[in-house]
Amino acid sequence: MSKSTPLSRRSLVIGGFALAATAAAGVHAQQKKPGIPLEVWKDPSCGCCKDWVDHMQANGFAVKVHETGNNAVRAQLGIDMKYASCHTAVVGGYALEGHVPAREVHRLLKEKPQARGLAVPGMPIGSPGMDGPAYGGRQDAYDVVLLGRDGDAKVYQHYRGTRPAVADGADMTDGEVRKVDKEAGKVTLRHGPIKNLDMPPMTMVFKATDPKLLDTIKPGDKVRFVAARDSGGGFVVNAIEPAR
Repeated sequence: MSKSTPLSRRSLVIGGFALAATAAAGVHAQQKKPGIPLEVWKDPSCGCCKDWVDHMQANGFAVKVHETGNNAVRAQLGIDMKYASCHTAVVGGYALEGHVPAREVHRLLKEKPQARGLAVPGMPIGSPGMDGPAYGGRQDAYDVVLLGRDGDAKVYQHYRGTRPAVADGADMTDGEVRKVDKEAGKVTLRHGPIKNLDMPPMTMVFKATDPKLLDTIKPGDKVRFVAARDSGGGFVVNAIEPAR
């Protein structure tokens, strides 16, 4: 019997451990596949946009964020304002507007339709990024819209929700101006409960229905304002005045 047998056995054991470690490393590498590249443009003050980014990252997307607002890129991508929302993104050659669920984006990339992209107009409560604890589980109905290259559009997926949207009213809400973007016609407000929208206290970006509403306010001002939903489901300010 050869005297090298114990050493050979030791070598086999070490080799076995090495093979096992290599195999484990390979499995780990497969589990750590890079996410699908997605680029998003958003207002730096918009918390719901950040929550949407978190939703996309949790569902397999590697997100690059531009804190520059989304009006310019929305126009460059040819997305009609009636489908507008608070952020715009690009993934796999498609445009995304608003709080589009990751599930529908994965479906879009799998089906590869001849289209401009997907949109969720406005900021429907219950959509990804608009579904935090502050909403108390509220789920409004909304549509994910497939935007055609020639300006046409159709419903790609309907989300039924659990309750209808609250009708608009004319209740005044107390708030504080955090940012005024006259060029975009938007104001960021930290506000209390908005009764007519059934919205809890938060900081939100609103579109001014009349740009002149922004001429007399500045960051730090205490105000009272009237908020409503526009025809596309987004949130707008119809009136704003100094708090008394």
